[in-house]
Parts: sequence; C-alpha cells; structure tokens
Amino acid sequence: MVLEKTTAPPTGSPTGAGVAIDSRVLDIIGSWIGQPQLPYSASVPLTIDQNQMIDVDRKVSQALTRDENFNFRAVHWADLHGLLYHSLPPDIFFWGHHFLSFTVSEDKTSVNVKAKVLQTDEIFEVDGNLLVAADGSLSSIRHTFLPDLNLRYTGYYAWRGVLDFSGKEESEAGIRRAYPDLGKCLYIDLASKTHSVHFEIPKNRVNWIWYINQPEPQRQRNSLTMRANDEVIKEMIQEAEKVWLPEVVRVMKETKDPFINAIYDCDPLKQIVWDNVVLIGDAAHPVTPHGARSTNMSVIDAVVLGNCFKKWGAKNLHSALEEYQSTRLPVITKQVLHSRRMGRIKQGLTLPDRNPFDPKTASPEECKDLQHKSMPFFHSVPIINRSSP
Repeated sequence: MVLEKTTAPPTGSPTGAGVAIDSRVLDIIGSWIGQPQLPYSASVPLTIDQNQMIDVDRKVSQALTRDENFNFRAVHWADLHGLLYHSLPPDIFFWGHHFLSFTVSEDKTSVNVKAKVLQTDEIFEVDGNLLVAADGSLSSIRHTFLPDLNLRYTGYYAWRGVLDFSGKEESEAGIRRAYPDLGKCLYIDLASKTHSVHFEIPKNRVNWIWYINQPEPQRQRNSLTMRANDEVIKEMIQEAEKVWLPEVVRVMKETKDPFINAIYDCDPLKQIVWDNVVLIGDAAHPVTPHGARSTNMSVIDAVVLGNCFKKWGAKNLHSALEEYQSTRLPVITKQVLHSRRMGRIKQGLTLPDRNPFDPKTASPEECKDLQHKSMPFFHSVPIINRSSP
C-alpha cells in the first residue's frame, strides 16, 4: 500500500526538471515494468560528461575535462514517475493521505500507521509487516528516530528551469551552435565561485541549473524549492549576463517559471533500519545534486531491499533488513560525502585539503575531481545475491 499526500495522480503538463540516470538504473526500471526499451524511449543519451571553463570577459568556453564513456541517459522526472506509476495496480495507491504516526508492535512483527484523509479529515489506520519510509529529504519518519538531526545548508542555492524549444527556434539554434554536443552531452560550465549545468531532455527541451553562493534563504517549512516573482527573476537574468554565454542567458530568459532550489544534504546516517521501519531514497541519504546520485541511489536502494526480501523470505524480515542496511550504508556514506565535496569544489568553496578551485588556473590533476566517474562505486554497486542463505 502506498500512502501519498498528493490528492491525485499527476496529470497535465509536467512540472519539475530533468534528471541524469545511469543506463544500468534504466535497465533495472525496464525489468521492473516488464518493458526493457520503454525507459530508453522516454530518455535521450548522455554519453559525454564535459566540464568547461567560461571566460566571463570574452564569453568563450574552454574544455577542462571530457569523458566520452559517460553511460547515462537524460529524462524528465515526471516521465520516469509515469512509467513506474502506470506499471503498478492502481488500487495500491491511497491518494490524499497525510502521514501522522506509526507504532511498532511489542513483538516486532507488525507496524500500525495512522494517516489523515485530507478530503474528509478522517483518521485512516492500517497494519502491515513493514513501513518503508520514502518520504524524502525532509522525512518526518526519520525525524521520529533522529529528532536532533538537521539538514545542512551547503552555502549555495540553485536556479532551475526547463525550456521547451517549440516556437523558439532562434534560441535552439543559438545554444546548439554554442554547445554542439547538446543532445548527448552533460555540460557543466564553471566560472569563478559558481557553476551551471545544462543538458537536453526528451520532447525537444533543455534542462538547466545555476548554482549561486549565498546565505541560506528563507524557505517554506516543508519544501526545499521556492517560486520567484518577476522582479527576482529579472535580477537573476541581469547577474547571468555578467557570467554566462549569451546563448545560455537567452535560454534562462525564455524559460517559463524558473524556480529556486535551496541545496541541502546531511551527514551520513549511522542507521537506516529500526525494527519494522526502513528508510529509503532521500529519506535515507539527503544528498547534493552534483554526482547525479539522488534518483540513482533511490533506485538502487529499492533493488537491494527487494533482493534482500527475496533472499531471506517474509519469515526472516529482520535478517533481510539487516542485510539491506549493512549493504547500503557503506555506499551511501561515501557517495553523500563525495557529492558534498564535488559541490564545494565546483563552487570554489574551501576544503581542508586543497585551495579553492579556480577554473582559470586549475591543473589537469585538479580537474579530475570534477568528473562524475570520480564518484565512489561509480562503476560497480553491491546489489545482493538473491539466492537463499
């Protein structure tokens, strides 16, 4: 059973942004939905990972690193969500149910969950074998176990947006001239103490992100994203004109409703399982975006958790959960910390073991840390053998 606060399945025009997905993760999703090619049809290739320095005075770019074996794909998150949602039986979803609390039975064999039905204010209760907390980086279930754990503001936020090129042929032609590998390349532009990301996603759209070093912004309690008014967006464009290539600025200017995403993570958890409750996804590992980890880690969490259940069986639930935790904790710990480090490097922030990164003067050795393939477990992640113990 899936308890979801959103009152109905997503419909109409998708909001949000694009994500970079490891092709191996897309293979996993294809196996789940029984249509291996469908995730590939909903995505476009990202075979190149390129970091480049932007000369802000001359408005030209110069490649710092280029990995042509970047085995990723680009997809809009809503399309990926749709593939998963439509492959599942609709009667398992309980829309408009706001989680309130849970109680684990004294013999540790079941868990009772209470939720409020938003349309009626009724209290809904359900008993199950297991509570899977997939309630995001602001997880209220995690807070039950770790009330003193706070998210850590990174020192920067991001502007994000998606531009549909339909009817904007001049913008499309301009950015494709400036970024000739758009459509197969993840471009990361670096200037002094800032960087931006852009890549194509399906249906002739481009996804862009711009990270800005700033004090922690005021945000709504239950969200890390914020809408911006026209005046704030205008100021953002004016600042962008000082740094980025004109073709990128034009994309930002023509994007409808760009939004602000405050960037947080948290120190790696020491525990992600308590009795019959398990954390998964961003609830288990709030992470910065720089290593393209969040969605990819969440899918791997689900794979490992499922394989542990298949290996141990329903009668050995706690053994399965123990193996899930012992398998995932070493991986997510290293990946969260490395993603944090990548963000600080690209934003020119201080680190204890190196000087702030300057794309104008960085050596080839220093530039290696910019690449996604420097991420621990990038090429091989423990998945768990499904065979019985």
